[in-house]
Amino acid sequence: MDPEKLKELQNRFLVPTYAPELSFQYGKGIHLWDASGRRYLDFTAGIGVCNLGHCHPVVTEAIQKQAATLVHVSNLYMNEKQPQLAEVIAGRTFSGRLFFANSGAEANEGMIKFARRWGSTRGKYEVICMNNSFHGRTLATLAATDKPKFREGFEPHMDGFKFVPFNDAQALEDAVTDKTAAILLEPIQGEGGVHPATNEFITRARQVCNAKQLLLLFDEVQCGIGRTGYYLAYQHYGVTPDAVSMAKGLGNGFPIGAFEVDSKWGDVLGQGSHASTFGGTPLACSAALAVFEVIEQEGILSNCQKMGAHLKAGLVQLSRKHTCIRDIRGRGLMIGVEFDCPVLEFVKKSAAAALLILSAGENVIRLLPPLTVTARDIDEALKILDDVIEEHK
Repeated sequence: MDPEKLKELQNRFLVPTYAPELSFQYGKGIHLWDASGRRYLDFTAGIGVCNLGHCHPVVTEAIQKQAATLVHVSNLYMNEKQPQLAEVIAGRTFSGRLFFANSGAEANEGMIKFARRWGSTRGKYEVICMNNSFHGRTLATLAATDKPKFREGFEPHMDGFKFVPFNDAQALEDAVTDKTAAILLEPIQGEGGVHPATNEFITRARQVCNAKQLLLLFDEVQCGIGRTGYYLAYQHYGVTPDAVSMAKGLGNGFPIGAFEVDSKWGDVLGQGSHASTFGGTPLACSAALAVFEVIEQEGILSNCQKMGAHLKAGLVQLSRKHTCIRDIRGRGLMIGVEFDCPVLEFVKKSAAAALLILSAGENVIRLLPPLTVTARDIDEALKILDDVIEEHK
């Protein structure tokens, strides 16, 4: 379609919650192509979704095959793909029970409902969340999100959420009351600026939950499914949560989310207490099963760790050249670069130079390339970023 006609339709018929400038026609691996045939290096992966790159052939084949067999039956009936996927995820995490949804916000919403349900028989309902957090755009996940720009205009917010500084273990412990049911946190804050939790903070959170009889909930919607070099980021810390959410990379672009609860809490959400019409369809689960197949057959976790180190090393070199870079942080291929100035122009100029990157707050560039990225891809991206920063001086 003619780009101007496409833009006209976009402006006329879509609710303007986004303001896209680029349109892509084709994707393969780490690259995207626009209507003119220009190739872009994608270091966003659809905001951490296409972890195996665009249109991975194994995932594409699984979707095509399942689409021709059985797409949807609803959860009133069993489908053979859903329990198979649950077994795969449980076997690579903490052997819990899974509930499947369609997005990260739904997964987090369900996990919050799980905590509320668990606490209802104990006189507990409050969830302690972190400053600078992001958990989604539904009313409950928005109430759990410490982002004024996302919350404005949607008041009054749902009661039962309080906030403490991220990585402040003492503040976390001091915030617990007899009404507290759970602690909810991202092992690595994504939208909040790519801030990893410290080992001390995660360990203390687990200790507080054990001592006070609370639930520990991890939001791994963005940092999960191999993004940090482990299946889930909590595995860096040697601490096991009571529940964890996941989505984004789970279907490599096909919508699917999930939350997993420790098997000892497997009956908290009983029959009829929670539901999803489209959650865990045969088609979605087939895509996710293919994702795990590729991760293991192609050594994706190992590549993530190696390429993450390569990318960080290159960014350190850039920081020595460009004093506007204040900090480089993250794990695996979830990396934030903090600047001493707003980064929106860097994002726009990088796109103009055929490199797609993200912001995470006003002063942080977020790099989320596919986990299949090569050293050559990284070096190409670093060269573009170097030129963009140099031009900005």
